[in-house]
Amino acid sequence: MKLGFIGTGAITEAIVTGLLRAQADVTEILVSERSSVISARLADASDRVRICSDNQDIVEGSELVVLAIRPQDAHAALSPLRFSEGQHVCSLIATVEAETLADWIGTPLDIFRAIPLPSVAALSGVTALFPYDPVGEKVFGPLGTVIGAKTLDEFDAYATASSLMGTYFGILELAAEWLRENGAERDAAQNYLNAVFLGLTKTGSEADGTPFETLREEHSTPGGLNEQMFATFISSGGAAALTTALDAVADRVRKARQCRS
Repeated sequence: MKLGFIGTGAITEAIVTGLLRAQADVTEILVSERSSVISARLADASDRVRICSDNQDIVEGSELVVLAIRPQDAHAALSPLRFSEGQHVCSLIATVEAETLADWIGTPLDIFRAIPLPSVAALSGVTALFPYDPVGEKVFGPLGTVIGAKTLDEFDAYATASSLMGTYFGILELAAEWLRENGAERDAAQNYLNAVFLGLTKTGSEADGTPFETLREEHSTPGGLNEQMFATFISSGGAAALTTALDAVADRVRKARQCRS
């Protein structure tokens, strides 16, 4: 398969890095010159990667074109391009529906959307697709887990949940600060928390569908410290704050989608 990327930012670098690491069945990867630093780094990594100064060359030379540009730049970048009818296109453009992209491009296309996370570079990512597409499975399958959303609302929910990445590290940041205030050195605090949560992530991923509620209960001795921690978190408004944040981001995603419909 020949892949082309219009937009060469951090997520493009993560995908290409993962594909090269996985030795995926990709014969050539075309990347746009922007950004020059990332595109040059990718080209140096493999002779399968070629930099194109013209996005039209990427479109014409790719079996699957990946759109990895910002929503505010999408219309101006895509409108001049000439795609082939029925060409496969994967959009990573947040909040812009496939129908809107097709209108901007002016050609009937086979478009699916994807939300790959940065960890695809390490082959441990999870990528939501909508609608599910076997071409998308072929590209993102080697990079980790692929989840096919059945509806646009489900896909938007995954997009909302992915915004928890900063919050995850923010919680660890707060916990590390607490450890430092209680005598731990900075590196020791960070290493300890990384190890704790890495172990929990591994337990969850190997739990074969066991609900999170069950895992929480299995990790909480009745009357013990873990049970107390979660109960205090809930009673102090932790669950309400998390739900409020998710609802706020979801509302932003829905409104942005409606504005571009």
